[in-house]
Amino acid sequence: MQGPRLLPWATAEGKPCYLSTDGRGYLATLADNIELVQLGMGAELLEYAHDTTAPGAKVLSATEYRWLACRLTEALSDALRVADSRGQRLPAPEEEEVDEGA
Repeated sequence: MQGPRLLPWATAEGKPCYLSTDGRGYLATLADNIELVQLGMGAELLEYAHDTTAPGAKVLSATEYRWLACRLTEALSDALRVADSRGQRLPAPEEEEVDEGA
């Protein structure tokens, strides 16, 4: 039995949200979809960052670089939360052995 699932959003105070679930249901599906959106947005932002920092790219203003740094920080935070959540849901090695022997 796994513990509660870490959700891809936080409370208004920034505290983590958890869901007691078997992996099915509306909120679990919503969380899965939000994770996909967050990771997709992070990939797009990373592509933009690569383009803006490539040799010969137009130089951005300090405000634009700050905006990029803030968005990259947000995307990294989202990706780490998704990784943590998914890592917590991986079966323990002993659980894998029991499943294979069934």
